[in-house]
Amino acid sequence: MDALRLRLASALEWAVAAAFLAATVGVASLVLHDMRGPTLRAAAPARQAAVTLVPSAVPAGAVSVPVLTFSDGRDIRVGDTAVDVAGRLGRTADTGREESDRGRLGQRLTRFYQYAGFRFLVVYEPFEKNGVPRISAIYLP
Repeated sequence: MDALRLRLASALEWAVAAAFLAATVGVASLVLHDMRGPTLRAAAPARQAAVTLVPSAVPAGAVSVPVLTFSDGRDIRVGDTAVDVAGRLGRTADTGREESDRGRLGQRLTRFYQYAGFRFLVVYEPFEKNGVPRISAIYLP
């Protein structure tokens, strides 16, 4: 009887040791996968079409400003919508020239304006997915 108990205890010890070994290998593979994972995920966006910070329509040497205040007291600022700009400056300020390209969260639109003696460019793009395009930059050429 003692010999049977000894064999059963020995088999149980081997089964527990094998289970611990399998669990250790599983945890080690998860750790290695997480250590390797971010480098692979970081490389994926680089293969997608590159999105530039400054639209191609902006001339070299243009200066970006967060707020543009005019002599008549009106102003436009980063975060305003196209409707806000049209309401403040009127439709005559828009020269009609515009260019579009791809932004980080959708289509980016660059419009050219002339108002109160200033020539300037306004870049509209959504600040969130499926959001309303807002002014992301104002450039003085």
